[in-house]
Amino acid sequence: MAESRKVSAAVIVSIICKRRKKKRKVKEVWEREWLRRRTERGVFRQLLEELRLEDECNYGRYLRMDTETFQNLLEKVTPLIEKKETNMRQPIPPGERLAVTLRFLATGEKFSSLQYQFRISVPSLSVIIPEVCQAIFQVLKDNYFKCPSTPEEWLPIAQLFHDRWQLPHCIGAADGKHVRILHPRNSGSKFYNYKGFFSVVLLAVVDADYKFIFADVGCQGRISDGGVLRNSLFWKALVNDSLGLPQPRLLPESADKSFDGSYTQNPLPFYLAGDDAFPLENNIMKPYSQRNLSDEKRIFNYRLSRARRISENVFGILTSRFGVFSTVICTKPESAVNIVLCAIALHNFLRSRVPERYIPTGALDMENSNGVVNEGSWRHDVATIPFANVPNSRKGRQPRKAEEMRDQLCNYLSGPGQVPWQWNVLI
Repeated sequence: MAESRKVSAAVIVSIICKRRKKKRKVKEVWEREWLRRRTERGVFRQLLEELRLEDECNYGRYLRMDTETFQNLLEKVTPLIEKKETNMRQPIPPGERLAVTLRFLATGEKFSSLQYQFRISVPSLSVIIPEVCQAIFQVLKDNYFKCPSTPEEWLPIAQLFHDRWQLPHCIGAADGKHVRILHPRNSGSKFYNYKGFFSVVLLAVVDADYKFIFADVGCQGRISDGGVLRNSLFWKALVNDSLGLPQPRLLPESADKSFDGSYTQNPLPFYLAGDDAFPLENNIMKPYSQRNLSDEKRIFNYRLSRARRISENVFGILTSRFGVFSTVICTKPESAVNIVLCAIALHNFLRSRVPERYIPTGALDMENSNGVVNEGSWRHDVATIPFANVPNSRKGRQPRKAEEMRDQLCNYLSGPGQVPWQWNVLI
């Protein structure tokens, strides 16, 4: 009796499995018909081709670069993004892959929106865009995004800061920002920052020509205070004295002389200009605390912040040109890192190749002879900066030696290194 029950149960299970197999829906098409018409009716074949032939200005607005620059970039990345043909279907050409990626960076549109413009499915876009971003960064980083590593490479940067911003021995303006991302799966609160959203941290250093010379991206947003800075590669290299910075030198006799001067005080190290998020160190200068400031310290804060304003303008230009930073980057954290690095490399590439077109006259903050700042047009293009600042990295007593160096620079900027308009800040 028991055996017959076992047999009948097995038969029932077998019948149920067969019915389930019959009910399984067989995929009817490999690709939807409207997606197949991509080669005839997609944006790349229609609209972009019309703009290329008839309206070069709007072509540049659509992709954030002109046709010549697009072709130059396409030649560089094609070996990395070109796919082989198969018997199943034709691959998406490199030009189309690059165009949809640039449009994503320019607008930050969701993949579900881009698929209707370019007639490329969302699953394909989720693979194509991070892949192309990584390829762009790979082909541009050596020529357009290489951190200096020798004194001979750092000295021209310091000279440009001295010539344009009258700040001697400065080798870069440092800044740290939170970049918004979608809540990663199974990550808990790892990427949840003090501002109340999920992010990865971007630590960047820019030169006096509004270009990035270093960027460290990917630190989890919840890490605050000194953790963000001290976990970065740049910080470790700075502390270990492996950046190849020039040896400390005497300050110039006056603000209009070469920074390699002979002001008769102790040699001053080369340093980064930072804000309160950075610790005061031998190679990092930050403003004095705002309490009970003497006139000399107020002048120092003005002169340092005047040069450090470059980083604020660079982030503003980056956001106004690449709308992806005005949205939440809806990808995995590792893909978000590739997207951020790609946009930074493109910023340097366009700043070097077409500087006037990428940053036209009036786009940046400008200061007149009286020290009055006229805001750049990027501040109107970007209603609110989407980046959140990294919080203060250190509380308590600063290193004594670093304080002495800051005091030495403070006395110099109010003495031999003064500029005529700096006293207007005291009025």
